[in-house]
Amino acid sequence: MGGMVRVEHGFGPVWDDSSRMLVLGSMPSPKSREAAFYYMHPRNRFWPVLQALFADPSDPSDRVGDSPASRRAFALRHHVALWDVIASCDITGASDSTIRNAVPNDIVPILRDAPIAHVFTTGGKAAQLYRRLIAPLLDAAGLDVPMTPLPSTSPANASMRLDDLVAVYREAFAAAGLIGG
Repeated sequence: MGGMVRVEHGFGPVWDDSSRMLVLGSMPSPKSREAAFYYMHPRNRFWPVLQALFADPSDPSDRVGDSPASRRAFALRHHVALWDVIASCDITGASDSTIRNAVPNDIVPILRDAPIAHVFTTGGKAAQLYRRLIAPLLDAAGLDVPMTPLPSTSPANASMRLDDLVAVYREAFAAAGLIGG
């Protein structure tokens, strides 16, 4: 794994002027930074969860796919914006528990320019850092957008099966009025 290193996020957010929810992770994994896109570790369940919740079963072309381009298009088509809480930090490998000296991303422009109704964080560390680093920036900007923490889709979260994650995400998105129950 190696020791602690200073890591820069390395790529920007995914959003457009029709994005209705913003999903924030903590910091991209080494695999995601290498691909310059979100949740690219082959065993991360984020994209299978989104596929289960949003793909139109009657439209075979409405699929997540494997490439950053197809995943970006899927997220935008379903009004999902993606970014991370952290712009840079010290971290060991992909271990959120080792994150130190985190510098937040500025999500204010996205919340001002897109009709984001709800923010979701994936994983406990993302929620903790959001509350500590981003919530005060939103308060200062006069923005009040609800945030719901969701479980991590990382393979490190072995206690939750894919079906469990789909159920929890479905319930949270439905409670926020972003999908049907």
